[in-house]
Amino acid sequence: MAAPPCQREVAAFLAAITGQGVVETHISLIFLGETEALKLKKAVDLGFLDFRSLAERARLTALEQALNAPHAPGLYLGVVPIIRRPDGSLALGGEGEVLDWVLRMRRLPPDAFLDAHAPLDPAGLDALADAVAALHAAAAPRSGDGAMDAIIAGNRRAALEAGLDPAAVEAWHAAALARHEALRPWLAARAAAGFLRRCHGDLHLGNICLLEGRPTPFDALEFDEALASIDVGYDLAFLLMDLDRRWGRPAANRVLNRWVARSGDAAMVRGLPLWLSLRAMIRAHVAARRGAAEEASGLLALAARYLAPPPPRLLAIGGLQGSGKSTLARALAPWLGPAPGALVLRSDEIRKRRAGVAPEQRLPPDRYSAEESAAVMAELRRMAAEALAAGHAVIADAVFLREAERTAMAALHPSFLGIWLEAPIELLRARIAARQSDASDADAAVLEATAARDPGPILWQRLPADGQAEERLRKMLDLPAVVSP
Repeated sequence: MAAPPCQREVAAFLAAITGQGVVETHISLIFLGETEALKLKKAVDLGFLDFRSLAERARLTALEQALNAPHAPGLYLGVVPIIRRPDGSLALGGEGEVLDWVLRMRRLPPDAFLDAHAPLDPAGLDALADAVAALHAAAAPRSGDGAMDAIIAGNRRAALEAGLDPAAVEAWHAAALARHEALRPWLAARAAAGFLRRCHGDLHLGNICLLEGRPTPFDALEFDEALASIDVGYDLAFLLMDLDRRWGRPAANRVLNRWVARSGDAAMVRGLPLWLSLRAMIRAHVAARRGAAEEASGLLALAARYLAPPPPRLLAIGGLQGSGKSTLARALAPWLGPAPGALVLRSDEIRKRRAGVAPEQRLPPDRYSAEESAAVMAELRRMAAEALAAGHAVIADAVFLREAERTAMAALHPSFLGIWLEAPIELLRARIAARQSDASDADAAVLEATAARDPGPILWQRLPADGQAEERLRKMLDLPAVVSP
């Protein structure tokens, strides 16, 4: 345990009263007890932070509690002083000379932290995205430019100091600067529109835990307001990059799409090549400093790949309810277009967001009026056009029963491919009956009514909605049959 000299007495006291070991980071010591943990900020000056002052440690410990407790109820238990009693002994709380401050936290098992946890199932990934979307929705807007110039320069400097290949670092730096320059007006417009907020700031898997079974962000960055006052998309990008690298592209794609389904912020994909690259570069020089040369080299290569995304593509999947549109879209999305895969814009999810409810919550019949359905399709086209203009890939998922809807979607991008899924009505009824926790409210009666309507001439590629549809589409789109993360 490397406590600074001025804190050794306090550290020894905390170790004695907790008794279950100490976890050390470069800025904190976390003393483990049976049911609680006590977090002490080290009295260190690392250049980007200075914790040497007791007053500053007190301020930032209180800020850490205030930032995190609302989003992790029951994990953060309050700030307590370490005091010296009149008899010279130390105590946790009470009256006396304050020597330092600790943050009381509930102790969690090691596998509660997502960087040490097995990959979450789809429902768990949706819950993770929901938690992040809620955090961002509650975050206070900030003024400023998101400090991208300083972040890019700082990463170049840190990468070179960590010993990463100078030629590769300089090539990355040039590409990052060029992309940022192209994004500068757009980033300023997003900041003015309220997307620059006081975010988590360090949203990787190690700072997300399972609390009562729910994915819960914690340990938000507290020591630098500028580093935490960023675009919500850049905040999300750390999680997406970590998911892409650790759990694979499908996990990252699922979280991206659920986050967009909850927030409606499809335009954020314009920033992903730069944001993902920056987050990978952060991980690269951190790995290099701890001597993990192979990991650092791989992350540096990943940072470069993020900055060279493939061109956008537009795929639309239509068909009657139960034909498997959403299942097919989710299977293809991770491998289509720039990282972490295509946006899946699902009409059912757009309808739920417009109503202000979660995707799985059922809506009353008046939310399915002709006027509302037209508005949903207009929003789907708007979001698709935004993402395509940003250079990202899109999969549009809707019934597309009206010829005009199919024509309007086809006109959005030259790369358009329209797929119409077909299956016997008996199979569609069975699939609808088996649905659970789905964004679609369609039942058998809705299916029968839709099937009775004339869709007009269908010029899209017709595919049977069977177990071979995904394989056929992968070949049509030139996607690999098996892809490694």
